[in-house]
Amino acid sequence: MCACVVLVVGMVAAINLAVPMLAASALHPSASALVWIVDTYVIVFACLVIPGGAAGDRFGRKGVLLAGLVLFAAGALLSAIAPDVAVLLVGRAVTGVGAAAVLPNTLAVLLHAVPVERRGATIATWASMTGVGGVVGNFGGGAVLSSGSWRWLFAAACAVALLLAGVVARVAPVSSRHDHRLDPLGAALLVGASVALLVGIVQGPEAGWGSALVIGGFACSAVLFTAWTLVELRAEHPLLDPRLLRIPALRSACLGMTAVFFGMFALFYVNASFLQYGMGFSVLQTGLGILPLTVPIVVGGRHVGRLSQRIGLDSTVAVAFLCIGGGLLGLSTSDAQTPYAAYAAWLVVTGVGVTLALPTLSGVIAGSLPPAQAGVGTGLQATTREFGSALGVAVIGTVLTARFAAELPPDVRAGRDPHTVAQALAATTPDRAPDVVAAFVTAVDAGMRLIGVAVLVIGGLVLLESLLSRRRLRAPA
Repeated sequence: MCACVVLVVGMVAAINLAVPMLAASALHPSASALVWIVDTYVIVFACLVIPGGAAGDRFGRKGVLLAGLVLFAAGALLSAIAPDVAVLLVGRAVTGVGAAAVLPNTLAVLLHAVPVERRGATIATWASMTGVGGVVGNFGGGAVLSSGSWRWLFAAACAVALLLAGVVARVAPVSSRHDHRLDPLGAALLVGASVALLVGIVQGPEAGWGSALVIGGFACSAVLFTAWTLVELRAEHPLLDPRLLRIPALRSACLGMTAVFFGMFALFYVNASFLQYGMGFSVLQTGLGILPLTVPIVVGGRHVGRLSQRIGLDSTVAVAFLCIGGGLLGLSTSDAQTPYAAYAAWLVVTGVGVTLALPTLSGVIAGSLPPAQAGVGTGLQATTREFGSALGVAVIGTVLTARFAAELPPDVRAGRDPHTVAQALAATTPDRAPDVVAAFVTAVDAGMRLIGVAVLVIGGLVLLESLLSRRRLRAPA
């Protein structure tokens, strides 16, 4: 079960390493297409993870888990052989559906398989696999991509998924089914609203912020989110009850979780390209280059609970967001001449913030709901994590595209109006390559500054909400 979690989470991290290869590939993706190649998997994963758990309850957890692994393998295979960007995006969407069926049901199968006294340790081990998945995704993805082709990444994912499906079929126990109603309309509206929002964000630099596509995307997103809210409020068994967000602690923790992954995955998206284009790293070195971020998570994760008890929940959250936002702002000062040691130091600072934030916010979400709704809390955490990841990639990709095009020398920009480094390098002579890389590094710095400030602002809002809710609780009736 832990290997299944590592696979579906690791794929989120690994694809970022392939962005430079994809940009220079025969598919010739645009800048917005590169963002969609990353985000299609993440947004489908995010929106369907709660229905995936409900489907397991109703149709059998082992069966849905196996179906998810097979879908994941099919989507990865389709991505590996994709002749164009459209087919690749379909493959990524199918893979996301599979991942959404896999993640919640791994925990359900585990909890059915272990004795009651081991459930606490089992849940902790399962939860830690999301962090391990990021490490394996970067290291393993870098190793596979060293072959020289992005297609091998998807081929390897397909093979691993099929291998795991065989193991699951053999060893996983069959659990009882429950008459858990599904909410297909709510799931469809949530996916549609999220995709429409990303259309508005991602297509802005290329289509124009005043274009019908972008304005229509934002308008459609608002309408669909409103429709989703109304449907969920009236549903007997909602996908995700919007009324839960009336709980101040739950609302602020969900916002905080979204902000943490917004910052982390914005960093993951630009890190691979920055280290390869800006610092001249190989793809394997790039996969290893993000590992300093994970050192605090591995070393300090088990100590966060004691620290939070000593300095208080609000102080822990405040330090967490100061470290994440400050680390991202520190990374925004890096350029091609920055020693990697300095870059790694800022990664460690960011990692300290993530280490403090994740267990603290997870504990608040879990503690805000009664035990009977533990499954809702797990699904809510998964949804906010993946949605924040998708939003971070979309925003940083949008800023990167717009600023890179503006920073390119006029003679380079006048040729093919390039929006990616690969397009710009193909449109000019080798002696102008340093100018192209300099424009890209400047764009990365601008994007990271924006993301860092956004994380600090959102962190401030989370802390303010928490302080106000505690004050209301202390106020006399």
